[in-house]
Formats: sequence, structure tokens, C-alpha cells
Amino acid sequence: MKHHWIWILLILFISGCGQGYDWGWYVVSPLHPQGQTNIQFLISGLWYTLLLSVMAILLSIVLGLLIALMTLTKHSFLRKVNRVYVEIFRSIPILVMLLWVYYGLPPALGIRLDVLWAGVLALALCDSAFEAEIFRAGIQSIEKGQHDAANSLGLGFYLKMRLIVLPQAIKRILPAIGNQFVYMLKMSSLVSVIGMTELTRRADELVVSQYRPLEIYTFLVFEYFVLIIVVSSLVRQLEKKLQTES
Repeated sequence: MKHHWIWILLILFISGCGQGYDWGWYVVSPLHPQGQTNIQFLISGLWYTLLLSVMAILLSIVLGLLIALMTLTKHSFLRKVNRVYVEIFRSIPILVMLLWVYYGLPPALGIRLDVLWAGVLALALCDSAFEAEIFRAGIQSIEKGQHDAANSLGLGFYLKMRLIVLPQAIKRILPAIGNQFVYMLKMSSLVSVIGMTELTRRADELVVSQYRPLEIYTFLVFEYFVLIIVVSSLVRQLEKKLQTES
């Protein structure tokens, strides 16, 4: 019963589109010459989507880890920096940050950012606040005995984190980091507003020339669906591998 409303909405959607709507699935059909050309054009944006997302998540993880470590130190100033950083970047919408980084930051600093680096920086800054909280929770979940054992061996803060705490914490937070990467893949579509030719931008450009928004954006939905399914499957396999090794 709880899924009946989905079928009702689907039926209403199909019946509504069928009232005088001239379907044009040929624009994205692999069996039609024009569809083949359009599909190649749409898929060509996949590389930029993956490149942007991978670069952004890697930078976000590094920034998040550094910010998270601040809250574990004995210096109250660093702990305050952690809280201010997290609260600021966690509260700013990604689209607003993207526009600020691309249009506002270069004139103020006298620099020029291309769309790729502007997108990477904006996505990484916003996501790093969430990564910092993920790392903090993962590190603090490690049993006190592990810290005591490291201290008894005379390990400093850096060695204790690198050899004892972080390897265990990363195994625990890997599902959360995987979810953030999936989130990053979806949010990368926002970079299309500043002209980056990733999946969404390619679809926008094709809609302008083909005048088939329903069919083209449906194919775009399918692209993201397949991409997310593949990435989620790879993350789950990595989780199982780490659990087996442990």
C-alpha cells in the first residue's frame, strides 16, 4: 500500500504526457543515427563530472581531516577554529559558494580561476565541514585503551594518529565517506551554471538545439542513476574487503 502513490503519480504523468504530447525518444535512441550522435555528446560530459567529483572529494577529505584534528588538540584556539570553520561552511549553500568562488573571489584576490578549479574549490570547502565531523566522530569512537597503548609506547600525537587511530577510524567511517562521494557526484551538476561542460551542461546545451527537454533530461536522470549505482557498488565492495582484512 505504501508504494501505491508512486504508481498513481507515474500513471498520471504518462497519461498527462500522452494528451497531445509528441514523443521524440529518437533524440536519445541508440537505434537512431541522430540519437547515437546525441548520446555520444551527452556521455562526453561524464569525464568532467568524474574528474570534478574525485578532485573535490580528495581535497575535501584532506581539509576535513586537518580541521577534525584541530578539535583533538589541547589548544583552545584551534578547537575554536574548528567550530567556526564547520559552522560557516556547513551553513552556506553549495550554489552560493560556487558563485562566490567563481565570480566574487577572483576580483578580490586578483586571480583567475577556470571553471574546473572554481568548482573543485567550492565543492571541497562546503563538503570539508561535513568530512571534518565524520572524521571527528570516527576518531572519537576509537576506544580509550588504544590511545593509552599508543601513549605507553611513547608515540607522539602524529605517530599515534597515523599508526594506531586513523587506520581504525577510517574503516569505521568509510560508509559515510562513500555517501559523501555519492553526494559530491550529484552536487557536481551545479557547476553547470558557470559553464563547465559536465553531464548536466551537456544536457542543457542539447535541449536548446533539439527542443526535447523531457526525453533529454530523462536520459540525464538515467546517466546519474547508473553512475551512482556503480559508485555505490564499488564502495560496498571496498567496505567488505576492509572488513575481511580486519
